[in-house]
Amino acid sequence: MRGLLKEIDKVKESSVQKKINSRIKEFKSLRRKKSQDIFKELCFCILTANSNAERCIDVHCNVGDGFLNLSRAKLKNKLKECGARFHTKRAGYIYESRRYKDTLKDVLKHFKDEHKRREWLVKNVKGIGYKEASHFLRNIGYSNYAIIDFHIIDVLAKYRVIKRPQKLNKKSYFRIEKKLKDVAEKVKLNLDELDLYLWYLETGKVLK
Repeated sequence: MRGLLKEIDKVKESSVQKKINSRIKEFKSLRRKKSQDIFKELCFCILTANSNAERCIDVHCNVGDGFLNLSRAKLKNKLKECGARFHTKRAGYIYESRRYKDTLKDVLKHFKDEHKRREWLVKNVKGIGYKEASHFLRNIGYSNYAIIDFHIIDVLAKYRVIKRPQKLNKKSYFRIEKKLKDVAEKVKLNLDELDLYLWYLETGKVLK
């Protein structure tokens, strides 16, 4: 773990820190917006599973308010046109989740327990697993969720913080999340900040 801690400290002392701090401020500001804006961010996170993050950002920008008002068929066609993976299935997930588009902000605020907040998303929104739920909550300003995808697993395995899991299920997700909390505490970061540092170490980019 020492090697990883040193690399994170190097990034903290570089100009990248300003980019990361700016991104975190963007996340916090979205949490103050209306429910429909938050819902569109949920749609982005539905798109990201097993997909390229930069492509999903482009798709998200191109579809815009279409996430709120396109018919299921038109949404499917728009996602296909924009190059989204699994466009038929994901159009269905987004269409069905629209029942929360006007209430999502209040639903999430209702939960005082952060674990129950994430569990609600996993249980009630199709296409959302623990990684996507954590990603969404981070992107709307919540701090205590680890976003565990293959990039994060790669960097943790590289520095021998974890052994690469054979599969990422609920048990292994929470086990890795606990390791990430230990790392975050040692470098004095929240999990939302730590994710951006680890992403930068693995990809050289600061995305969302």
